[in-house]
This record gives sequence, C-alpha cells and structure tokens, in this order.
Amino acid sequence: MAKKESAARLGKGLSAIFGEDVTNVLEDIQQGKTEVHEDSKFEVDVKDVHPNPYQPRKTFDEGKIKELADSIRLHGVFTPILVKKAVKGYELIAGERRLRASKEAGLKKIPAILMDFDDQQMMEIALLENVQREDLNAIEEAVGYEKLIKKLGYTQEELAKRIGKSREYVANMLRLLKLPPVVQTHVVNQELSMGHVRALLGLKDEKLMEEVAQKAIQLHLSVRAVETMVKNINEPKEKPETKPKDIHLGQVEKRLQTRFQTKVKVDAKHISIAYNGNDDLNRLLELLGGLDEEL
Repeated sequence: MAKKESAARLGKGLSAIFGEDVTNVLEDIQQGKTEVHEDSKFEVDVKDVHPNPYQPRKTFDEGKIKELADSIRLHGVFTPILVKKAVKGYELIAGERRLRASKEAGLKKIPAILMDFDDQQMMEIALLENVQREDLNAIEEAVGYEKLIKKLGYTQEELAKRIGKSREYVANMLRLLKLPPVVQTHVVNQELSMGHVRALLGLKDEKLMEEVAQKAIQLHLSVRAVETMVKNINEPKEKPETKPKDIHLGQVEKRLQTRFQTKVKVDAKHISIAYNGNDDLNRLLELLGGLDEEL
C-alpha cells in the first residue's frame, strides 16, 4: 500500500477509523502489517524529532523507559516511530516511549516512517491513541478533550461519539478542569479518586475544595464521607431559634441572683440555683428558710 493510501485510512478527520481501534491501526503501520512506500521509511536523527504538540500525556513511567532503554541497547529498535515533516525537523506522531528510551540508550538515529497528517489528525491521533491505551491520567484526558473542543470546534456530543464515550462522561471529565491546581495534582498522583473530586466539585469556594481534599487524603476518607462533608458545608444545620426570655422571669432571676449571690436560672417551669460545696449549700438553705418573708 502506498504512503498516500495508508494515510488515507487515517485521513479526512480520521472518519475512516472512528468506531475502530486507532491504536491497532497505528501499530499495524509501524510493525509492517500495513504496507507503506519504501520512500517513507528512513532513519531519523533523534535530536531532530520534536514531541507531538498535541500530546496530552505529560507523565511517563521512568522505570519502564529505562527498562526499554536497556533492551534497545542490546537489541536495537525494531519498530519504527511515526513522524511528519515539520518546519524544522520532524514532529512525532506515535512512538514516544521508543524515542525517549532511544535517547536514554544513547542512540543517534532511530527507524521512522514518514506520514502526511494535518494538525487536526495529529491532535485526534494523540488523544485517541492514549485514551484507547488508557495511558492518560484523568487530568491529562480532560485537557485533551478541552483542546479538541476548542481547537476543532467539537461539541461535547460530537467528541463523545469520536472517542466512544457518553456525553455525560465527557462532561464529567471536563468538570475536573474547574478544580484548583493543587487538587488536580492530587488526582494526577492518584491520591483522590474520581468519586472524591466529583464530590469536591459541589463546593463553590476553591479554598474549601483544597481544605476538604487535604483532609480526605490525611484521614483516608471514603467518597461517602467526603460527600457528607460537602453537604454539611453547603447546608449547615440551622440552630434552633431561642425564644427571648420573659421580662418578668428575667427580673425574678436577677433578684434571686442578688439575694443568693450565686448563679440562678428561671424558666417557665423550673428554678435552678447553683452552689459550690456543702458549706455553700447550707448557706443557701438558711436563706431559703426566710425567703418568703423577705421577698
């Protein structure tokens, strides 16, 4: 299959492969299962290959990169990377782990296949490949969706169809970008689950989000516990209204406190007189003996 024919399978906004597995399509090209023109195959200087500017994945497992680098030192690179011509050098389409590992292994050149993709295809490929591999953390995935919506003008529903998800799923992912940066970092570090952050989004104040998130991490709170905390913050329990004290009872209360020199509470049905020890009690009892005469 000629280069243009192989690219056509991915062309026109990738419409030819939506609903299929883009990861397998790219791997077929790289592994030689899909024929490409010999002129498209070449060795490229690793220093001339620039990352895909639309790559949503920002974090890589350094341990796995080093393992791959060790393998490359022994056996070389069998599977070529996919690149497209750039203003200076080339932009990477697929094979970032191989490229990073090759640099780690000290290689100067790496096998590559030259493809002819436009910016829209580059963006869609970068996102779809990672989503289908489940390589992205939740924040990276959300950022990728936001870029597709802003750059390519997709609606949430159109994007959902393209990535094989529900519109509700896309909407929930995009809501993650409303989280404060500190909380987003907790998500990336897998300290908070999607359930936790969905509950946190119920708070309007970013400072409160950060405080509740920190407490959830420190106390290992369940999603239900965080939901309860958020609910209590948003709907504080109303304190029961205290009825104003009857003026007459208040006057009686003051007279008794003056007479007994101790704290006295008077309500509609009770009189409470505080005392401190037996001597104080005896003092009050003596006073109570003459209370009727003096009041």
